[in-house]
Amino acid sequence: MNTPKAPWHGVLVATALPMHDRGSKTLEIDFDGFGEHIKFLAENGCSGATPNGSLGEYHNLTLEERARVVTTAIEAAPEGFTIMPGVAAYGADEARRWTEQAAEAGAPAVMLLPPNAYRADRRAVIDHYKIVSQVGLPIVAYNNPFDTKVDLTPDLLAELYAEGYIKGVKEFSGDIRRYYEIKELAPELDVLCGTDDVAFEFAIAGSPGWISGYPNALPRACVQLWDESAAGKLDSALALYRSLHPLLRWDSKTEFVQAIKLSMDLVGRYGGPSRPPRVPLNAQQEALVRVATENAIAEGLA
Repeated sequence: MNTPKAPWHGVLVATALPMHDRGSKTLEIDFDGFGEHIKFLAENGCSGATPNGSLGEYHNLTLEERARVVTTAIEAAPEGFTIMPGVAAYGADEARRWTEQAAEAGAPAVMLLPPNAYRADRRAVIDHYKIVSQVGLPIVAYNNPFDTKVDLTPDLLAELYAEGYIKGVKEFSGDIRRYYEIKELAPELDVLCGTDDVAFEFAIAGSPGWISGYPNALPRACVQLWDESAAGKLDSALALYRSLHPLLRWDSKTEFVQAIKLSMDLVGRYGGPSRPPRVPLNAQQEALVRVATENAIAEGLA
């Protein structure tokens, strides 16, 4: 297992949540299976996990389920394996409560989106991170301007860091140029890769970590990609990147949860269905994911 310098360094997996249709009105979470999945990721070289993110379908969990996801992950994690829960919420008070719950459960850090009930302005974003930071846990901001419609621009991130509200950022804009601009404005801020299909570019730029989706299905191959890219083994890393890229690019698509869960099923890791409003992949999407996953399996990447 990797031994990152900070809890959010290395390859942290934005975990999918296994659910089963047992005849009830709502798909039931398999908490035992989720705990086993955490152990599996640790055994296969990942540095940690980030539950209750978008891939974990946190929007569709009850309060009790969301809290239990965190405690299940922390109880299952071996020593040295980071659990950094997502604590996103419509407003700062709710996000602060989830951060307090994470702290009580033993998490060393949390990941936080800006307020996502409306298109918050700069003052509202800064106040949001200020309030949640008062809990005392280190915060890794999450910039996802596509879903939140709020862009944590490089200068805004630099201000949040200067005020002591954040320690890092999961950068999901997909624009590698952001990495360099952020580091110019805030050299000590950890800029983490947040988009699977730019992992190679972020690693060679010097990013200390990757908060990633596809290691749910292909952990060893993804860790190898990150480690070789970061170590400057560019020929082998680029070859592996080309093999994985047909799958990695699904992380930036609307159907990323269903795609990753399907790949998990195909490699023998239970992914299962997703709760509404997510619907199954259509026939064309499913075929693309199947072919790309089967190719990865044939290349020995699973």
